[in-house]
Amino acid sequence: MTKNRSEVLQMIEIVRYTPEWQKEWDEFVPTTKNSTFLHMRQYMDYHSDRFADYSLVALKKGKTVGLLPACREGDTLYSHRGLTYGGWLTRAAHFSVIDMLEIWDCMAAMLKADGVNRLIYKPVPHIYHSYPAEEDLYAIFRHNGRLIESNISSAIMQEGKISFNSTMKQMAKQAANNRISVAESDDFGAFWDILTDLLQSRYNAIPVHSLEEIKLLHSRFPGNIRLFTVMHSGHIIAGTVIFATKRVAHVQYIAASPEGKELKALPLLFNHLINETFSDVPYFDFGTSNEQHGQYLNEGLIIQKCGMGGRGIVYNTYSIDF
Repeated sequence: MTKNRSEVLQMIEIVRYTPEWQKEWDEFVPTTKNSTFLHMRQYMDYHSDRFADYSLVALKKGKTVGLLPACREGDTLYSHRGLTYGGWLTRAAHFSVIDMLEIWDCMAAMLKADGVNRLIYKPVPHIYHSYPAEEDLYAIFRHNGRLIESNISSAIMQEGKISFNSTMKQMAKQAANNRISVAESDDFGAFWDILTDLLQSRYNAIPVHSLEEIKLLHSRFPGNIRLFTVMHSGHIIAGTVIFATKRVAHVQYIAASPEGKELKALPLLFNHLINETFSDVPYFDFGTSNEQHGQYLNEGLIIQKCGMGGRGIVYNTYSIDF
């Protein structure tokens, strides 16, 4: 006999994450089709003092079938303000869009009962998916979600990638002739000085992570959070922090000193990373080129990324009212 909708929904239960769930959470994350190390509790919890965690666990017949990294502010739930992307994390096997719709229906009921009237939702971009995982986008549509922010990133697909344009090739060649070298480094302090100076002078801003935080996270995820620097005459003149996952090498931070810019350090650095260090990773993502929640596009920045072969990937944010 076919079960009706209410009977099926009774199979799904949504509960709030508590520290007692940490072991099961961290064991479930690597088995999903759309998670990265950012969703492990050792990453998420480093800034637990800044965000009131309100992560959710979806259970079906008592077994975990989904996780939602989230935090709460007043009557709004965010997925998650401390992460570049969040969204429901689910396995490929034994999970369908029907399950996702049931999760969203139960979540909406639970949140409304707890005084949450709005969900701000950042799905995991498809380049991070190990298997198709856009059931949540359909659920957003079914719950009348609105696109409220769209940031454009520039990514290279390694299979059949577009080569550097003539300008970038010439700059990389010029840098090589300047006898500068590229290497992986643990000297986050020296790079953070360059990064901080750049952000303060250009944007009157500071890095999202403090030096102490990035060093802590690197110690927890040394294979995922990696610093690459360009050296000249024994000192660092440029560098980038890469957040590396199985499918994407993502540029989290990038900076060059005035000397590094003059010596064309960054084209040489990225030529090395794209064509050597991360050549076997499906995507190399330069990151977004937006300000003002996507309304402003830094055209000069995106032209540089396009010159190295990057093309558009959007990082979207949706609002759903309950």
